[in-house]
This record gives sequence, structure tokens and C-alpha cells, in this order.
Amino acid sequence: MQYVKLGSTGLDVSRICLGCMTYGLPDRGTHEWTLDEEASRPLIRQAVEAGINFFDTANVYSDGTSEEIVGRALRDFARRDDIVLATKVHGRMRPGPNGGGLSRKAIMTELDQSLARLGTDYVDLYQIHRFDPDTPVEETMEALHDVVKAGKVRYLGASSMYAWQFSKAQYTARLNGWTPFVSMQNHYNLIYREEEREMLPLCADQGVGVLPWSPLARGRLTRDWDTTTERSATDAFGGSLYQEGDRTIVEAVTRIAGERGVPRAQVALAWLLHQPTVTAPIVGASRPGHLEDAVAAVELRLGDKELEELQDPYVPHPIAGH
Repeated sequence: MQYVKLGSTGLDVSRICLGCMTYGLPDRGTHEWTLDEEASRPLIRQAVEAGINFFDTANVYSDGTSEEIVGRALRDFARRDDIVLATKVHGRMRPGPNGGGLSRKAIMTELDQSLARLGTDYVDLYQIHRFDPDTPVEETMEALHDVVKAGKVRYLGASSMYAWQFSKAQYTARLNGWTPFVSMQNHYNLIYREEEREMLPLCADQGVGVLPWSPLARGRLTRDWDTTTERSATDAFGGSLYQEGDRTIVEAVTRIAGERGVPRAQVALAWLLHQPTVTAPIVGASRPGHLEDAVAAVELRLGDKELEELQDPYVPHPIAGH
């Protein structure tokens, strides 16, 4: 496994981050395809043994049970100081007022509950899951700064939003001497590259690490276009992200993978890892082979001609994933 700095920080993270939305009780939350604890633990252990030190979850994943499963597994399979543990805040965790969002009350409450579920007294990377237009950005950034100063959080990160929103949050923090974000977890893969227009140049200019979610486009880059899976059949959100014209790119991935004699996932992930702004794709894994492909992609070098063949068919998309 290779390790790189997260943005302009001194924090070393593996080039692959294990996305833990896959792990959680299927009867909790909205992800019917998740793996329960017994099925999840071997995969988390496999990731640790492969040298992955970066794990990403969120309070809303499977109604908090993802954090519980991941926290217990990492306590059993790794030393806390060797692990970079990330979680998120914003999504609604309960009905009624103050059950979600990025108010000071929500951040303070949800962080303490995440820490309890994870079984740790701090998280390495605390990320806002989305932008909250209903809360003053000053309130959010000061609250996030306070949890850093309290020792409950080491670094701050953000997730999908418009570049102007991210810039506003960063400059609000710096103007007031508060802790800025060091990472952006955004929607970015071979068939959704709208982030290259504004967000990625902003991150490059400001030294912000990029952690793409859905690097395999919900698995579309790993299978024939018309193939369905248990997840895709119930994933209404994922069904809204891509379009019929993306088929051409999937076919290019298939050709190059065949020529190389490697699985399609390795080619799609290798393309992302070639992008200079990308720190670590966030890869979900429901089978051992998924992790094996992710680790192997770190060493797969694509030629200029292959990169062009993968990139040239791209067509603009509506903004999706915010």
C-alpha cells in the first residue's frame, strides 16, 4: 500500500480509503443491501491487513449501526493510533427540530453520539456531509473549530457542494482564525467529471485533499451497462446520477481491462489515482475481491493513450450528488 499526505496536512493516509456505508444493519436506515456485523468484520480486517489505514463512515449510514460495527471491528483488528477514522454530520438522525443539519446544537450533539457509537474519544476527520443553507456558515465553522480545540476532532473535511459554498466556508474560517477544511469528499469518477470545472481547481489551489465518493459509479464501471445488482435495483439515489450516454465510457473501460487482463474496477480506479488532485478514492467493498482490486489499482499505471481513450467519450452532465 502507498501512503500520501492528506492535502497540505502532515497526516499520512492510504491511497485507498475503505468506505463503510456497506456495513450496517439492513433493517436500519434506507440501505437494504448493507452487510450485517458478521459479514462486515472479515472485510474490515482484510482492509487493515492490506495496509489500508483510512476508514470513512457517517452517522446516517444504517441509522448509526455502521459506526457501531466499524468501531468495534477496528478496536479488535487495529491500534487506534494507526487508524485514520472519518465520519460525517448533517443528515437527519431523528424527527423533529434539530434532528439534522449543521447548527451548533446539531454538531455538538451528533459528534458526541458518533463518538459513543464508534467507541473512541476522537475522530481523525470530521466531515460535513452536505452544505446547510439554513444555518449561518459562521455558526457552523465556529462550532467545528470548537470541537477541534476540545480534542474531539483532529481535522475537518467537507463533502459535495458548489465551489462557491466551499470557498465561502474556507474564507469564513480563515477570516476568524478558525480551523479550515483540509479535504473535500466529492462525487467524481470516469462518468461524472463535472467537479473538474470548479471544485478540483479550487482544491488544488488551496491544498485541499480530494476523496472521491462513488469512484466506480455505483458499480456501473465494473459491469456491462444493462446488468443490474441487488443494490442498483433498490438504489433510487444512484439511479439519478448517470445517463445512457455513459455507456461508451463503460465500454472503453471494458476494452482496456481486457487488453490488460485485469478486472474493470482496477482500470477505473487507476484512472482516478492518476488524477493529480485525488488523494484517496473512497471504495466500498462487499466481497474480498473488491478490496483486492482496489489495492491492485494503486500499482496499475495507465499509458497516455489509454487515459485518452477513457476520457475522450465524456459528455457534460447535470450537477448531481449535492
